[in-house]
Amino acid sequence: MNKIRNMTKEDEAAVFKMMRSFYGSPAVFTNGSDEIFLNDIENCINENPYLEGYVIESGKAIQGYAMIAKSYSTEFGKPCIWIEDLYIKEAFRGLGLGNLFMDFIMQKYADCVFRLEVEEENEKAVKLYSKLGFTVLPYMEMKK
Repeated sequence: MNKIRNMTKEDEAAVFKMMRSFYGSPAVFTNGSDEIFLNDIENCINENPYLEGYVIESGKAIQGYAMIAKSYSTEFGKPCIWIEDLYIKEAFRGLGLGNLFMDFIMQKYADCVFRLEVEEENEKAVKLYSKLGFTVLPYMEMKK
């Protein structure tokens, strides 16, 4: 039985390995760094009010992980949940785990707007998000 649970300190090594794989793939525009990955994991398992981390598992086997960030959107007038990372190990892709996580998080934060970034070339992810009602926003995002 697949389940989603909060990330714990015991998950650090497994999540770190998955983050390296995820951020080294064409699904992500930036490569990140070990320092960033460890910082992200630490903030998922401590009391950070802005970041939550989850693992997707069956029994004791971790099949993937996800991280969400919380903010408020003045554009949409409500809290905003950013799906920062959603990674499923290759052996478990196509089994509905991405959909399972998205259903879980959209029920948990039902009164929020959801945002995410996806590379156009990541056709499976684009298909999943489109099926769930996500649409492309017609503007550029900038960072410093």
